[in-house]
Amino acid sequence: MPTEPTVIRRADYTPPDYRVDRIDLHVDIRDGETIVTATLAVVGNPDRAANAPLVLDGQDQTLIYLKMDGEDVPPCRYVVQPERMVVEEVPDRALLEIRTRIHPEKNTALEGLYKSGSMYCTQCEAEGFRRIAYFIDRPDNMALFTTTIEADKASCPVLLSNGNPVGEGDLPDGRHWAKWEDPFRKPAYLFALVAGQLAPVKDSFVTASGRTVDLRIYVEPGNEDKCGHAMESLKKSMRWDEEVFGLEYDLDIFMIVAVGDFNMGAMENKGLNVFNAKYVLAKPDTATDTDYQLIEGIIAHEYFHNWTGNRVTCRDWFQLSLKEGLTVFRDQEFSADMNARSVKRIQDVRGLRAAQFPEDAGPMAHPVRPDSYIEINNFYTATVYEKGAEVVRMYHTLLGAEGFRKGMDLYFQRHDGQAVTCEDFCVAMEDANGVDLTQFRRWYEQAGTPHVTARGHYDAAAKTYTLTIEQTVPPTPGQPEKQPALLPMAMGLVGSVSKADLPLQLDGENAAQGTDRVLRVTETRQSFTFVGVEEAPIPSLFRGFSAPVKLEAGYSADDLTFLMANDSDEFNRWEAGQALARRLMLDMVAARSAGREMAVADSFVDAFRRVLTDEGVDPAFRAQALALPSEGDLGESMATIDVDGIHAAREHLRRVLAERLKPEMTTIYHAMAVRGVQLDGPAIGKRALRNLLLGYLAGLDADGLALAEAQFQSAQVMTDSVAALVCLGDSTDAAGDRALAAFHERWRGNALVMDKWFSIQAMSKRPDTLSRVKALMGDPAFSLKNPNKVRSLLGAFAAGNPTGFHAADGAGYRFIADQVIALDSMNPQVASRLFSPFARWRRFDAARQALLKAEIERVLAAPGLSKDVYEIASKSLAG
Repeated sequence: MPTEPTVIRRADYTPPDYRVDRIDLHVDIRDGETIVTATLAVVGNPDRAANAPLVLDGQDQTLIYLKMDGEDVPPCRYVVQPERMVVEEVPDRALLEIRTRIHPEKNTALEGLYKSGSMYCTQCEAEGFRRIAYFIDRPDNMALFTTTIEADKASCPVLLSNGNPVGEGDLPDGRHWAKWEDPFRKPAYLFALVAGQLAPVKDSFVTASGRTVDLRIYVEPGNEDKCGHAMESLKKSMRWDEEVFGLEYDLDIFMIVAVGDFNMGAMENKGLNVFNAKYVLAKPDTATDTDYQLIEGIIAHEYFHNWTGNRVTCRDWFQLSLKEGLTVFRDQEFSADMNARSVKRIQDVRGLRAAQFPEDAGPMAHPVRPDSYIEINNFYTATVYEKGAEVVRMYHTLLGAEGFRKGMDLYFQRHDGQAVTCEDFCVAMEDANGVDLTQFRRWYEQAGTPHVTARGHYDAAAKTYTLTIEQTVPPTPGQPEKQPALLPMAMGLVGSVSKADLPLQLDGENAAQGTDRVLRVTETRQSFTFVGVEEAPIPSLFRGFSAPVKLEAGYSADDLTFLMANDSDEFNRWEAGQALARRLMLDMVAARSAGREMAVADSFVDAFRRVLTDEGVDPAFRAQALALPSEGDLGESMATIDVDGIHAAREHLRRVLAERLKPEMTTIYHAMAVRGVQLDGPAIGKRALRNLLLGYLAGLDADGLALAEAQFQSAQVMTDSVAALVCLGDSTDAAGDRALAAFHERWRGNALVMDKWFSIQAMSKRPDTLSRVKALMGDPAFSLKNPNKVRSLLGAFAAGNPTGFHAADGAGYRFIADQVIALDSMNPQVASRLFSPFARWRRFDAARQALLKAEIERVLAAPGLSKDVYEIASKSLAG
């Protein structure tokens, strides 16, 4: 591990000196080793420097031979380095044949070709293909791939790769082969190969133009009955993309493979999507409602990549949000159309605030399009994905659905089959709509979350309302000074008497422009004056979270209570309730710190009661509205995070609400019961509300705990079983241990369900949680080599248990740092993600800062540290 690994900078981009026009790949899989023969048709860049060598990326493979145009290349003309091969004297056009030996069985990094159980599979994004064959492994090298796979027929009867199948046959010694051809150019990161004992679940889809596409989901034998939801989600995605964006699938076959060992959620390889099994397999008794929704959304996400990522891809990895932010936006819109739109928006914003806002405020802050990186795997971040999706959503908000569609059409028309940049996308939107988005591009350039303050003044005599907006973006590493961004602010004015949205007419306009409109905030300080305002209004700003900002609007508690009850925008109704709860709990934290009693205002309890008992409101929305801001959310509102104070205040408020509203909560809990196995929207909403109330009641007294135990014993769907087990797992009562033991006994043979069991215990509020987590590492169902197990136990503890991880004695820090060091030699990508919570060490009190910093320094000093973890550790200390 070098002391200072190479920093890759966007400003240094240059096209490659050569490109691979096509590659014929022969992969001979045998026990203990795999022989890969890659035949590359290489073409020189006319603009390359004289005598420029051909540089091929390659890692963890042994060269057997190298030939050029049929002749052996003498050793004096090439050199093999740890991460590349350099070949001299390569003509403008050449045919290279490179044979290498790799060992998938030993590949614990799960990048390139590796073995998961009895199955061989690949993960090549971002730079995994170089572990399979020597190649120009960068997104702007788009080549035509033909892949021939050879393996033992008994152990690997299924042989899959990208594109369409073009041949297969038997070989001597019980072996066989299959050949696949992808007619579309692609970068190497989209290559995929799977070989093993797999059972197909088959269906078909008829496209808008009348073509029939063969659909297949491959799973381990015995899991065929868990694929129905994934298949239906795929077909819905295909139809939605045709109807909303006019995008039709382009191959004869679309395949999904469910894999048990996978670093990510899924991968959009052309025509052959490789998925983490947890995002494919589902039955009501093994998967929760959340699992079902995630499967639907992730299936859609990877399918939508066929156009936004595959047909049009990234020029370089700095443009990652070009495909990921755009495709996250598309899957969010799909899920909103399939389910309750306002609830989906709330869920997405919760996720953004939980992961991306802290990232923007920490040492790893970076723009949506980063300027530099050491290890690209560290930039698969909430900023690139979720904030990137918000940037795309702002295009949609500014241009409208029709204008956005025009921009998308032009984008594909211009760039189909190309590797392009974020600017290319922006220019397509500009040209299609005749607008100038120069200022908007700052969203790609500046890190940090804009802070917006809003103040209004109503002139009753003139019947005008003036709204003044100020925006600032805090300094972030490397960017001390920021320019104002273009903020699309969807807004309305709610009459304080009529309780209805008022007509919106800006000074200078001839007539009102409706009751809901989008204002363009472009200056550091900007005022808007509305005329003809007949009554004093309460402003409803950034409706639908129309820009990813932190808003301080000067609302009183009465204003927030009013908006909770009367805002026509459901997102802002939820937002008002969250702001009210957040303000109350932060006051309670301050009171506790000062030695005063933590008081809960009657007005808050009354407001909570009104939402709880409002039968005219959808249960799914009520479940969101009644869920208090998380401990992480509260911490983001404090200059120094008071771990213990936040936990104490939130638990106290939960108890007070349960005490004062126990009769109403109990009645509604029983009223929300769903009979039998129902998976439709109304049933999901009822379960969400019912299980939220169970959490309040079970934390209160023995009656609530008895409700949880009864629900656990009678649950017909996993959603209800897990919700009850969470309540019981938080308790030190013997009922909790009984339930955990019973769950383990029933599901110990199901890897995905056991992940839930691990997570529930890792996030438990019990005081002995750390010792239990340590013990669980010895459970036969746990393996440090499996990313799902690491995330479900260690990741859940580090990121999902604030009081456990941030225990005042530093034991949580030491434990997780130990696991990071152990993991780093096996799977650096998973190790760096586990280490991420340490990056924000400066946000805590002095004692915790010292403990966190010591662990970061200890990890940084570990011998042989990977680039992945080094980057997180070094930037954390520097930031």
